[in-house]
Amino acid sequence: MQPIIRSEKLSQVHSDIRGPVYVEAMKMIAEGTPVLRLNTGNPATFGFTMPPSVRHALLENADKAVGYCDFRGMPAARQAVLEYETGKGIQGLTPDDIFVGNGVSEMAQFAITTLLNYGDEILLPSPSYSLWTNVTLIAGAKPVFYTCDEASDWYPDVADIRRKITSRTRAILIINPNNPTGALYPRELLEQIVEIAREKDLILLSDEIYDRLVMDGKEHVSTAALCPDLPVLTFNGLSKSHMICGFRCGWLAVSGPREVTKDFIAGMVALTSMRLCGNALTQLVIPAAMRDEQSTRELLIPGGRLYEQREAAVQAIRRFDCLSVVKNTGAFYIFPRIDLKKCPITDDKKFAMDLLHQKHILLVPGSGFDWPRPDHFRVVMLPEAKDLARAMTDVGEFLQTYRQ
Repeated sequence: MQPIIRSEKLSQVHSDIRGPVYVEAMKMIAEGTPVLRLNTGNPATFGFTMPPSVRHALLENADKAVGYCDFRGMPAARQAVLEYETGKGIQGLTPDDIFVGNGVSEMAQFAITTLLNYGDEILLPSPSYSLWTNVTLIAGAKPVFYTCDEASDWYPDVADIRRKITSRTRAILIINPNNPTGALYPRELLEQIVEIAREKDLILLSDEIYDRLVMDGKEHVSTAALCPDLPVLTFNGLSKSHMICGFRCGWLAVSGPREVTKDFIAGMVALTSMRLCGNALTQLVIPAAMRDEQSTRELLIPGGRLYEQREAAVQAIRRFDCLSVVKNTGAFYIFPRIDLKKCPITDDKKFAMDLLHQKHILLVPGSGFDWPRPDHFRVVMLPEAKDLARAMTDVGEFLQTYRQ
């Protein structure tokens, strides 16, 4: 029998968060070598636990999840999502505009499959979470990257967005707060992107999974709240805000004029009903989680764990002249830059592998986030502050003598 060869649709699909460097790290761990896993945005890896509100809702209501539920999601879960998104200023939503599924990952795949035809183009940020690149490629469409400018706090370059639009462009994706940079976008910038979508008749996708993880007194603005006249697909979930990644609980809210979104929603219905329903057990916790804002907020203020871990990481990085970093105000990532004049690197994947072997630290190189130069890497700010400071010191010391 001939070997089974993977589909050509997967030829460009990549996930460096769990790529070859990750595989090597898992091998080292299995052999007894401790490795600090700064590749994963999984809070449970670093001792974070679910809030009591979520635990109570899960245990008290588990029997309600024995059977299939509505393919769009449980009514109580969709109502809680609707109230949350409406509270952020999104207008005109009904429960039928909400789809609850197995994480934003599933919702993204369904939405992109429904939205894009073969050869269509979608504008994605660079750097960008690879999920969006991959689902675009699998759908047979083309990801086109617009630049996020490090010199401008990693904000999207609006002029570059305009330059990248062609006759095949269907949509613009915004990741706010951004993964991997942790940048939070101000209202004025979002309004500029909205105006481009309005002018060019484009659909907006807004990945807002980190919207409740915002520091320094800043406020997250939902893209859809700025443009009730435009179709906007808003993605969100509980994985990060309530530290329950394994629950795989995410949703999509479709807003905009009904006559514009009607057929898209019909397509979403076709796909979501085909898989019968999302995980019913985890949908039980959505109403309780949406009411519990305090457990997340406590992590983000001075003295809170995420706040102090960010401070420790940034301070340690800035001690080294071969490194620089833009301090994040959202999510729990930073995207440090390596000065290639002081540390000439041509292959950031090799850098990540060599760092793993020498310092036992697992990082994701910038190329894993569709960044075109070998001069960045992502840091997950989830370990305890002292461990994170030590790790960043180890990275800086490694780079001072590292050459390729």
